[in-house]
Amino acid sequence: MGEMKMAEAGDVMSREALRSPVRTATAMAHHGELIQGVFKDDGGRLHRGLVTLPIAGLRSEASFARSDGDAVVVHPDHKVKAAAAARLTLDFLNVTGGGELTLQSSIPVGHGYGSSTADVVASIRAVAAAVNIQLRASSIGRLAVAAERASDAIAFDEHAVLFAQREGMVIENFGGSLPPLLLVGFKANGGVPVDTLQLPPARYDSTEIQEFGVLRALVARAVRLQDPYLLGRAASASAVISQRHLPKQGFGEIADIARRAGACGVQVAHSGSLFGLIFDLFTSNLKRRAALVAQQIRRAGFKDVEVHLVNAESWTW
Repeated sequence: MGEMKMAEAGDVMSREALRSPVRTATAMAHHGELIQGVFKDDGGRLHRGLVTLPIAGLRSEASFARSDGDAVVVHPDHKVKAAAAARLTLDFLNVTGGGELTLQSSIPVGHGYGSSTADVVASIRAVAAAVNIQLRASSIGRLAVAAERASDAIAFDEHAVLFAQREGMVIENFGGSLPPLLLVGFKANGGVPVDTLQLPPARYDSTEIQEFGVLRALVARAVRLQDPYLLGRAASASAVISQRHLPKQGFGEIADIARRAGACGVQVAHSGSLFGLIFDLFTSNLKRRAALVAQQIRRAGFKDVEVHLVNAESWTW
């Protein structure tokens, strides 16, 4: 819908607020990032950016009902970022009044699953749905960053992009989805949550910035060819760089397990406790191999071992 049409709709929206039904929307979690660092845009300027690893099995759900009062009331009341996102969305759409926002989520908090971003994105979608507007992913991404200062790229769902998490812009659109993957995920550092707001942004040196350019090209090729091994190489290299800035205990042991198991690579949450081993979904005996890897990871003392499918139907494997 164009800007003029939005503005015209906004003139009558306040009169319809009390009759507005509850609208519900969802957003998926992610399992940290495939790569994260500093990247050049087309003009040669540097931006902090990341490629998110989405997992559809964990979700946040937001319900929004409009009201004539100005306030946005959120349940539970500590979801202040989601409430801010709802207010920003109403203002962006030139909608008067407020509303009641209710959130439910299956996403663990503080480990790198993107719980707050999922709440924010689901809230933005629910508010837009309440006024019968479907926002573009790029608009949702910008609103999400405005609401929480830094945001992952889950507004784009399973479409792969290199996203500037503090600016709300797409540095590069890879033109498709990630290849189908199986992910054996778990938590490092005793499963202790990480307070991302207390983490200073990593300071990368010139060598690392050059390497990020190579990793970006690997991800682009992995998406184009649907090659999980190229993707795993990029993720593993980014995880090694992350060790210099937010070390995870047992990284060497996990790298050895991945190598012996024939995994495509190792993936981490660059500002959380998550580890992941990436496997080609079409590898032979994958179910048995994943079970053996999960057993080895538990024996090594890691917490909350889970198996996730990425860009795949549950029956595929």
